Amino acid sequence: MDTEEFELPRSRKANERLHALIPGGAHTYAKGDDQYPENLAPVISHGHGAHVWDVDGNRYVEYGSGLRSVSLGHAHPRVIEAVRRELDRGSNFVRPSILEAEAAERFLATVPTAEMVKFAKNGSDATTAAVRLARAATGRTRVAICADHPFFSVDDWFIGTTPMSAGIPVTDLTVTFPYGDLPATEALLTAYEGEIACLILEPAAHTEPPPGYLAGLRELADRHGCVLVFDEMITGFRWSEAGAQGLYGVVPDLSTFGKALGNGFAVSALAGRRDLMERGGLRHDDDRVFLLSTTHGAETHSLAAAMAVQATYTEEGVTARLHALGERLAAGVREAAAAMGVGDHVVVRGRASNLVFATLDEKGRLSQEYRTLFLRRLLAGGVLAPSFVVSSALDDADIDHTVDVVAQACAVYRKALDAGDPTPWLAGRPVKPVFRRRA
Repeated sequence: MDTEEFELPRSRKANERLHALIPGGAHTYAKGDDQYPENLAPVISHGHGAHVWDVDGNRYVEYGSGLRSVSLGHAHPRVIEAVRRELDRGSNFVRPSILEAEAAERFLATVPTAEMVKFAKNGSDATTAAVRLARAATGRTRVAICADHPFFSVDDWFIGTTPMSAGIPVTDLTVTFPYGDLPATEALLTAYEGEIACLILEPAAHTEPPPGYLAGLRELADRHGCVLVFDEMITGFRWSEAGAQGLYGVVPDLSTFGKALGNGFAVSALAGRRDLMERGGLRHDDDRVFLLSTTHGAETHSLAAAMAVQATYTEEGVTARLHALGERLAAGVREAAAAMGVGDHVVVRGRASNLVFATLDEKGRLSQEYRTLFLRRLLAGGVLAPSFVVSSALDDADIDHTVDVVAQACAVYRKALDAGDPTPWLAGRPVKPVFRRRA
């Protein structure tokens, strides 16, 4: 058993402060210390590029930065300079800023499959606005969500379907369909004929869409009179500058973007067909739809950041770089795991620009205990990696270091597999899933 100790005393005290003041100790459940090994949840001091420093003074190579939002790296110079230019010009006014028109023009030039766009601050606002718009346009109440995708919104129509449904009285208006299965989706639409307002899904996730799948969904939505919504929070920019819809050539009625759009600044977008989007505007005679109306939705600094992000992606080929970095990392991790005899247990999955890893036990089952063991060794080696989602700020040395640390973690993993019990290497409770009924 490896007895090397790695401790984070200042982070531990900071986590206690956080829990005393903030429910859950973080403002996003996926950032909670329950997602990390016990007493090994670093609290961040600052970040630059692909690295972050915790309050204990440790430096880490960071993956999945900002829950996939910081795809260019922390404090990216083009983004920071764009924001800095707006700092002394005011951030919010009683009427729209001209920056709102410029940001919309830039977005629609980047995502030409959309005809109108409205900005907000977070992804849930945008996805819920899409659902509201679909219900208003169709006169239907049911929403069909993809059961294989982990998160769509903090609002009732989604959270009511999860184990964390306390406080949500109505959950029966949301139904689910499996990804990649057109016959099952058609059966669902037929069973609820004339009741489903929209199909909402991530166009791609840990697997590529099967051939013809997205086009088949497009046809089903048209035939059954429902709205097709692509949640492009993750696929936006990481798949292509125009999102998955730009890569695969299937145009949804509505789509939602966020995360990479602001490189850490708070901005999201609802985009789509003009006739649908105008239902949330003033230039029609139908009932008005309260689409998105947010005090800070058009805050100038975030819109400036978004425009800089889009310029950087298109001018510097960022999406291609993300894929190249991810391919190098995936190959290295797989080689290291195989060399240590755990290639069937430490498994890298997903598109190169959006890699995740699975930790499997002796019987090939997903294991939170083995995930805990793996995360402990990564942290001790200076790698903060709830996923292997890359940012363009990584360099070859960062990837090589990560692979070396993964190899060390896999050596311990092999010992635990041989022992048939990872418990001696956990040093505390295992990490927990985000969605669970009890704390």
